[in-house]
Amino acid sequence: MLPKYQISNLISSPHPQTNLNLCGFSALFTTAITTTNTPASPDSPLTSELPDIPSWVSKQNPGTQNSWDDDFVIPSLATWIQNHHKVSHFPIKTPETQVDKLTKILKTPYPSPEKVVQVLNASHLTVSHVLVEQLLKRFANSWVSVYGIFIWAKTQTGYRHTPELYNLMVDVLGKAKLFDLMLDTVKEMKQFKGYIGLDTILKVMRRFANARRFSEAIEVFRRVDEYGVEKDVMALNGLLDALVKGDGVEHAYEAFVELKESVPLNSSSFNILVHGFCKARRLSDARKILDEMVEYGFKPCVVSYACFIEAYCREKDFRNVDAILDEMKENECRPNVVTYTIIMHARGKAGEVGKALEVYEMMKNDGCLPDASFYSSLVFFLSKAGRLEYADEIFEDMVKQGVKPNALTYTTMISSACRHSLEEKALKLLKRMEEDSCKPDISTYAPLLKMCCRKKRMKVLNFLLSHMLNNDVSMDCSTYTLLVRGLCNSGKIEQAFAFFEEMVLKGMRPRDSICKMLVEKLEKEGMTEAKQKIQELVPNEKEPERT
Repeated sequence: MLPKYQISNLISSPHPQTNLNLCGFSALFTTAITTTNTPASPDSPLTSELPDIPSWVSKQNPGTQNSWDDDFVIPSLATWIQNHHKVSHFPIKTPETQVDKLTKILKTPYPSPEKVVQVLNASHLTVSHVLVEQLLKRFANSWVSVYGIFIWAKTQTGYRHTPELYNLMVDVLGKAKLFDLMLDTVKEMKQFKGYIGLDTILKVMRRFANARRFSEAIEVFRRVDEYGVEKDVMALNGLLDALVKGDGVEHAYEAFVELKESVPLNSSSFNILVHGFCKARRLSDARKILDEMVEYGFKPCVVSYACFIEAYCREKDFRNVDAILDEMKENECRPNVVTYTIIMHARGKAGEVGKALEVYEMMKNDGCLPDASFYSSLVFFLSKAGRLEYADEIFEDMVKQGVKPNALTYTTMISSACRHSLEEKALKLLKRMEEDSCKPDISTYAPLLKMCCRKKRMKVLNFLLSHMLNNDVSMDCSTYTLLVRGLCNSGKIEQAFAFFEEMVLKGMRPRDSICKMLVEKLEKEGMTEAKQKIQELVPNEKEPERT
């Protein structure tokens, strides 16, 4: 760990105010609910390099040339970027692999899944489970492409989707709020023995709950035995967890009351509700659940108390945080690394860097070993406070302590470097992440993309988008929005429009503010055809007011 004298130096020096985001708490319940997660958070994700700019757009500015910034690559990274396998929109060379060929085909937005099937049939390519899985992940946020791939593959001779691929398709359709298609896919799975498992049911319930269709999520659980899945505590906890994460703790409690007599409970059943009420700032109701937990014969555990600690931390009520720690000691319940991480992060968020580092010392004194999430939090608030040297030391120290940096740790370091415009450092961290076989997700790329837009590094931006595609990270609406906004602000209006068009054609609804920004920029540049095209793509977009 970081030497004690260095911690003391940090604590004793003045600390500027910081503005940190408190880490989420849902990971505490992963031991209660076992699922097979799709990569990158199901709600997150990327598709492509800069798309081809339509000729009718580019012809409006024939004199436009790339600036020096566009093509600039930091020399120390030039070889890595140059040698990186690229899946490009531009017809530089024929793709070498089947997945590259299909990716190139699928980058074009299609009006329907049937059209995707038609195009893929004309490709005369062979299908495999690995190929389908990779394509489903790459285009996870474009349901038309994904569903077209799915239909095409199952019509190929000698091929049948695995249960895992069906589950992935169910999740994508649920995320797109295509619930009829989602349920049809589950019904199709029933034809194959053993295809529907708890993973499938959890995905369906979670997607209904995320859409605030709570009654339908509960109904899925009531009928779970029709799908050949046991109506046990694991399934019940999955339902409660989905309802709580969908901000439906009241519905979770009603389901709990209805089902607790027919399904045996465990401590996690109560902890999920405690978490839900704490999240909703209804601490008195959370206490009642804790009392009911004791009546059922379950002793409150570190997870139970951590729910209250997180709630008080969110309010910066550290007096009550200390009171909960005292209560834990009285009940012989030792804090764990998650408990300490929550408190330390909250202190950092409150600008109390010294107090946050005292939590670090307290944890060491309790013999509790830090994990990657703890180190990530420590690095995060030190970076936000401008203590980059110490953040770097801790990042290197965690490796010496035998704790391998995970995606969150790397993302935290990359985000910090981008925030301080340390371009070389940020890209070298991504390269090191690749060398460590640590897979990035959409949150890893977002600050890098934003930095490239700000610095007008178009060649590096192309590289990053290709890098994302090779890591099967699918671009979501938030990422398109980031690119459109960033490119507009940097004067790259043509590229901003190309991303905007691709976003809309993939069925994503842009924010009104983004439409307005782009229309105003296009009008200012005299690009009237492009402006009219936006108004065709988004018919409700109004003309900007003239003053």
